[in-house]
Amino acid sequence: MKLEDELKSKFRNEAQKARLNIYFTYNFIGGKMQELMKSYGLTATQYNILRILRGQETKTASVGMIKERMIEKNSDVSRLLDRLLAKNFIERNESKSDRRQKDVKILKSGLDLLKKMDSCEEKSDQLLSNLSEKEIKELNYLLDKIRE
Repeated sequence: MKLEDELKSKFRNEAQKARLNIYFTYNFIGGKMQELMKSYGLTATQYNILRILRGQETKTASVGMIKERMIEKNSDVSRLLDRLLAKNFIERNESKSDRRQKDVKILKSGLDLLKKMDSCEEKSDQLLSNLSEKEIKELNYLLDKIRE
C-alpha cells in the first residue's frame, strides 16, 4: 500500500515522503520482529545481543564491544545484559585484564534458544518477499548510500 494511503497524507516533496517511508517501514518491520521475539520471551534488542555473543563463539565480549555492534545504538546494554543474566542465557564476569570491565559470554541455554529461534530469521526474511533478489540488493545499496 502506498504511504499516502497508509498515512492519509500528502507530502511537501519526494525527500520528505522517502524519509517518512523509511521510518514507517522501520516501525512496521520492528513491530513484526517484536511479535516474533515475544513468543520466545525476548525483545528484539535482547535477541540482537544474543546473536552478537553467538558470533563470538567461545570468546568473551566486553560491554563496549557489544554496544558498538548493536543495531540500536541508544540501548541501555547494561540493563539488557542484566535481563539476559536473570534468564540464565549469559554469564558476566569481571575482566581478568581490567577490573573495571565486564566479560560477557553466551551460555549453552542462550545458544539453544537461538537455535530454536532460527525460524525467526526465515520468517523475518519473508517481510521482504514482495521484492526480487535484484530489488533487495538495490534497496541495500540505497540504504547504505543514505548513511555515507
